Amino acid sequence: MTTMNISLPDQLKSHIDQRVSHDGYGSSSEFIRDLIRKDQAEEAEKKLVSLIQDGLESGNPIMVDNSYWKNKKAFLTK
Repeated sequence: MTTMNISLPDQLKSHIDQRVSHDGYGSSSEFIRDLIRKDQAEEAEKKLVSLIQDGLESGNPIMVDNSYWKNKKAFLTK
């Protein structure tokens, strides 16, 4: 694991200390790692929503079932 040192104003340090003591985190590092994981999950969700929106806006839908894949395979192996 890599170590990273950051500077924080006293108010933020106090907030972290409170969360660690009240929310059962083992350390301030554990709390920060949890925040980063939550941020990563939020970013992944935003990306997924964006991809879904792109798909919805990409044109008329097509049915993708076994026959679609069978026809696609036949076309590609010609």
